[in-house]
Amino acid sequence: MRRITIVQGEHRAVAEPGVMLSTLLGSCVAACLHDPVARVGGMNHFLLGEPAANQRLSMPEMARYGVHAMELLINAMMALGAQRANLQAHLYGGANMVAGLAEIGTSNAAFARRFMAAEGIQVSHADLGGNRARKVEFLAHDGRSRCTLATAMPPEPIAPRISVPVAARVGELELF
Repeated sequence: MRRITIVQGEHRAVAEPGVMLSTLLGSCVAACLHDPVARVGGMNHFLLGEPAANQRLSMPEMARYGVHAMELLINAMMALGAQRANLQAHLYGGANMVAGLAEIGTSNAAFARRFMAAEGIQVSHADLGGNRARKVEFLAHDGRSRCTLATAMPPEPIAPRISVPVAARVGELELF
């Protein structure tokens, strides 16, 4: 099995078996698309749904936005033989990771759902929202995905302080 990791602003389409696409998400969203007839699949990872109306972006910056990331992924899949009418989606992410900040995750998830509805792409599975990070793995050729919620990290134990004999001290620097 070959694993390809997708990070913010990236996408990948594949038509070969034995390839797993994976990513880690917080407030970002990943769309996993699959054409079951052509057996072509792909994943993207976008940071925000849409840029502001007056915002000027370079080409590399555009892929961080869902409105562009979705078209890039769909076009890459179609280049491998997928048909837009056959596409099915799995949507992941959109968590609100920091309480009190703008609900970026909620906005990203809403964008992803609106995009799929507007394009007539069936959403066969969605795991969106909440406040925990996710690890997503997608077997693109088969259209199978797995999503694992991150567990809260336990606090790191505080190491006991070791007393250093006075003889080991030098000037203002205390060795320990």
